Amino acid sequence: MVHIVYLGHNNDLDPSLTTDSHLQLLSTVFTEPNEAREAILYSYSCGFSGFAALLNSTQATTLSGTDGVVSVFRSRMLEVHTTRSWDFMGLRLHMHTEQSSQRHLKFGDDVIVGVLDTGVWPESKSFRDDPHYGPVPSSWKGTCVVGDEFDPAAACNRKLIGARYYLAGFESELGPLNTSDGSEYRSPRDRVGHGTHTASTAVGSVAPNASYFGGLGGGAARGGAPRARLAVYKVCWYRDLTGRCSDADILAAFDDALCDGVHVVSASLGSPPPLMPLLSTSTEIGAFHAMQRGVVAVFSAGNDGPDASMVQNVSPWGLTVAASSIDRRFPTVITLGNNASIVGESFLVKAMKNGLVDSSSVFTDGTCTFEQLINRTAAWGKIVLCFATMGGVSSDGAALAVYAGNGAGVIFADTISRKSSQDSFWPTVHVDLYQGTQILNYIRDSRKPTVRISPSKTVVGETPAPAVAYFSSRGPSSVSPKILKPDVTAPGVNILAAWPPKSSPTVIPLDKRLTEWNMDSGTSMSCPHVSGIAAVIKSVHPTWSPAAVKSALMTTGILPSL
Repeated sequence: MVHIVYLGHNNDLDPSLTTDSHLQLLSTVFTEPNEAREAILYSYSCGFSGFAALLNSTQATTLSGTDGVVSVFRSRMLEVHTTRSWDFMGLRLHMHTEQSSQRHLKFGDDVIVGVLDTGVWPESKSFRDDPHYGPVPSSWKGTCVVGDEFDPAAACNRKLIGARYYLAGFESELGPLNTSDGSEYRSPRDRVGHGTHTASTAVGSVAPNASYFGGLGGGAARGGAPRARLAVYKVCWYRDLTGRCSDADILAAFDDALCDGVHVVSASLGSPPPLMPLLSTSTEIGAFHAMQRGVVAVFSAGNDGPDASMVQNVSPWGLTVAASSIDRRFPTVITLGNNASIVGESFLVKAMKNGLVDSSSVFTDGTCTFEQLINRTAAWGKIVLCFATMGGVSSDGAALAVYAGNGAGVIFADTISRKSSQDSFWPTVHVDLYQGTQILNYIRDSRKPTVRISPSKTVVGETPAPAVAYFSSRGPSSVSPKILKPDVTAPGVNILAAWPPKSSPTVIPLDKRLTEWNMDSGTSMSCPHVSGIAAVIKSVHPTWSPAAVKSALMTTGILPSL
């Protein structure tokens, strides 16, 4: 099993000497020196001191009792936390000169943001070179590495100035990476899409005429700090329809990032409670040493709300971000056969006119899950009404079940607090329970119920916002309740940003759609909003400490509508 041995500061020693000391320490629990060399995966020797190695429980226990060892812990597998938002936050790109400030105009100029995620799609318009950029900052010590379908000479430029990838921990835990049929790239190139999206949100260049399918959410897409430089550290890899990330790989990325010369680290990843002690997890150790070097470390809070104490990344030296809504909706008109109209939310591009059926005619007990599917004939070519309250099903689960039953789409009813317009691979319109009950009563009172659904529209400025998203993990911290977490909230609901054109927007194999701009939700999306703002602050106040940046963000946050 992979264990991490954390030794604290490297005391400004030469990295090669630090690595030698790691091998010497590791050799004390092996009979032969070459066994130690074979067991070690990483030597963390620049930003801090420690190493990752394949150890059994006896060896790990022995090392934990050795003088100078701060902690020894099992490397865990973490997961990623899956345009209009910047205007909503008041950071407008096009401002009248008299209203502009030095802070806005710099937009993160020459600040380097390191993104630890699933990699990057370098050809995206968000990461193109710009003739207005000056040379790469002289403080930059990083590099772009070659890999599958990733040529540094073509991929990297004065915007994307660094790209690395880390696999040793992942492959030691889960076996060799599957690269067949383009399912992953052994390189910094992004397969999942998550890393491209977060990097674009934080520092993406201005990209006019960006939109989701059907022109939804259209406008100029950009990051919060569009003139900042980007360094990508790929630590998360496609597995089980998401990005999986090893503690050992994350620490290796932090070690490199701190010595490469980043000014801000953005990491939209984590692991749900029970949480480990603060110095026994990769994100907290990395954030601690980032703080010591004056680097701002920003993390997502997690997507396990709304229950209390589910917040992740809770160290006092990191900045933890919750997710909230913005004032943009995608209303979708549902017209029943009796001409009654109901306005739901969706991302429909084309109008639909179909028969309508209640889930109880298709699924056992009306629970819209694949396991409960009993009557495909009843669903064939029809829109199926599903309730989240029946069996606790999610909208994605209902869409999959209706697809399996040959249904044409889903009307999904949920509580007002949980209702969302998250896109699905199969046509799905979201309504609240009152609206869902109205539709159900119509079905029961009609001999041949039908429904007509109009294409979705984009409406801005008519929805009260922000409101913390139901899925956003809440505090207090389950490790140290007296340290209040999350620290701030930022837009994290239906955020439009760059996406790999070879990955579907939902990453579900059944989804055959492709797009260069994706609408996604999660604290993963809110985290890079704060990373971008931190880069803007650092560009204006380069000497400010992470604590000063964090204080500025927490004490000046406002509700835009007030």
